[in-house]
Amino acid sequence: MNFTIVILCLIWGFNWVIMKQANSVFPPVLFAGYRFGLGAAVLLAFYVYKRVPLPDKKDWKWIIACGLLHTTYFNIAIQLSLNEMSAGLTSVLTYSMPLWLTVMAHFWIPGERLTLSKMAGVLLGIAGLFLALDVHWGGGFGAFLLALSSGMAWAVSTVIMKRKLVHCDNMQFTTWQMAVGAVGLYLYSLCFEHGESRWGIMPVIYIVFAGVIASALAFILWFRILSTLEASKSVSS
Repeated sequence: MNFTIVILCLIWGFNWVIMKQANSVFPPVLFAGYRFGLGAAVLLAFYVYKRVPLPDKKDWKWIIACGLLHTTYFNIAIQLSLNEMSAGLTSVLTYSMPLWLTVMAHFWIPGERLTLSKMAGVLLGIAGLFLALDVHWGGGFGAFLLALSSGMAWAVSTVIMKRKLVHCDNMQFTTWQMAVGAVGLYLYSLCFEHGESRWGIMPVIYIVFAGVIASALAFILWFRILSTLEASKSVSS
């Protein structure tokens, strides 16, 4: 499990650079739509190949909620933040998520109590991120709040997953929440974005890495970790 966590951290860490670069050739939310549309398509292919059944009817509302929070809103917030702030600062604000989740888990996830050691560990981890990345302030206050809210949305979706969807097959949940989220991203881009896409070899590489590696593969790894560890432990890792 520790090796899986290391691999996931490396993938998502490098993907911040990819997303920042992609914003120079695509409208930001449209790029996120391409990313998760490709990721969902790859997962759907495996889904059909493995003959994974559809989710239960009672689970769909929670899958849609997770898709809109963890894929649609989360990525709108970080992609727009990246337009005004550095990848380093945006990532640190997004990864404030353990703070929010540790508090939420105390109230809404049975068996996960908020302790002084947990809170101290989360605060030290975030402080370490600031120091390691040599983060400096930049960008507007609106972008700051957007990036911070992405971490909150991620925390809420994690609570939903742990409370309502932990019984779901990992492939089943990941595929459909990503597909729902991708639709939300496309709709947002269609309504609010007007920039042009500049296609080429590197833009295609950005989409393939972000869609296949940083979305399809990484989300399966993330939800596998989440299903086997306490929420606060998994995000602190």
